[in-house]
Amino acid sequence: MSTSGLPPNSHLSPTSAFKPSLTPSKRFTFWLVLCAMILLATNMRAPIVALGSIAPVVQAALDISETQIGWLGAVPMLTFAIGALISPSIGKRFGLENTLIVMIGLLTVGMIIRTVFPTWIGFLVGTLMLTLAIGFANTLAAPVIKQRTPKHIPLITGLFSLVMTVTAGIVAGVVLPLSEKVGWQWALGGWSLLGIFAIVIWIFLRLRLGSSSHQAADIPTAGHSDISMWRTPFAWQIAVFMGLQSLLFYTVASFLPSIWLSKGLPAVQAGQMNSVFQFMAPISILSLTWLINRGRPIQALAVLAAVLNVIGVLGVSYLSTDLAWLWSGLMGIGCSAIFTLSMILFSLRTYTTNQSSELSGMAQSVGYLIAFFGPLGTGWLHEATGNWDVPLFIMLILMVVNVVIAWMVSRPVMVDGEKM
Repeated sequence: MSTSGLPPNSHLSPTSAFKPSLTPSKRFTFWLVLCAMILLATNMRAPIVALGSIAPVVQAALDISETQIGWLGAVPMLTFAIGALISPSIGKRFGLENTLIVMIGLLTVGMIIRTVFPTWIGFLVGTLMLTLAIGFANTLAAPVIKQRTPKHIPLITGLFSLVMTVTAGIVAGVVLPLSEKVGWQWALGGWSLLGIFAIVIWIFLRLRLGSSSHQAADIPTAGHSDISMWRTPFAWQIAVFMGLQSLLFYTVASFLPSIWLSKGLPAVQAGQMNSVFQFMAPISILSLTWLINRGRPIQALAVLAAVLNVIGVLGVSYLSTDLAWLWSGLMGIGCSAIFTLSMILFSLRTYTTNQSSELSGMAQSVGYLIAFFGPLGTGWLHEATGNWDVPLFIMLILMVVNVVIAWMVSRPVMVDGEKM
């Protein structure tokens, strides 16, 4: 894949103003893309977990209701789905890098708006803006990695997922004590500096490497160019695979302490189980990336990750609370591994960058819509039945189904069903 400059007719494009002066080496391209992806990842979850960690403080300061706070928590999955749905066509039209630069800017402005307009409307508008931008970035990260560093897809995707998770964990831990020292507005808005740094590195990448819309096309073999992701069984399989994982993740993130409390754990220990669930992610992602780079079969790893989710939910539902840390940790490992595997498969199972973008957009839009009903449905069933038995049983059945889907989606076949 060429990363030399623009073609002779590039003056016809609205994005031709930026022209790379020299052809960068593969080593330079690798490190530049890696740095850009790391800075992008630092912005992908921080604005969301930061608000969640100090939601009571914000609620008291703005004098808003629990319902309004609930909307701020529900908005991300809907805007993630919308962003994923529309981003492939926009990225194809204007270039992946150009689109990401605009979206990182939108994300940064959204964080600033929540700080300088401390009202319910300001928070809602800012949250809509930044989560829509994250929805775009979720989708367009995979095709950028595929196009710019095709020989390092598992490594860069794994590091991208790892940094995103670790940053979210750090922000979740420091934002409340930080708000007590500098005020909640600075504690939330200060993370916009990460967005500014990301914009700078992505503009530099765009200037040095050019726009993806002007690169030499990665042309598929005959018969593989016209693939509709919405009509392809593989695309639906990976959408459900990722969607059921996200449904479990957001449900556990919302209710795990409450579930353990109902099973007799002390309040402090029940709260710690959520931390165990979250902090298994780095171990999971590092292990997964290492195993793939060592040549371990993706199908075995996908099935194992789905089985770990089954065991975790089974343990939470019916097994000993003395091993609460184990059941919580297994779900954390399974969820993180499936998310990272899905991102990798968006690139490995497609022929072109455009197909990677379209598959990523289709799967994530469907997946986040599935995930949206996890916390809502679980909360409704708990209120209707007065216990966690029914929602946990349904979750267990869904995780068993995802083991079958894991086996199907990780077979060595391309998006159109052709064997690799």
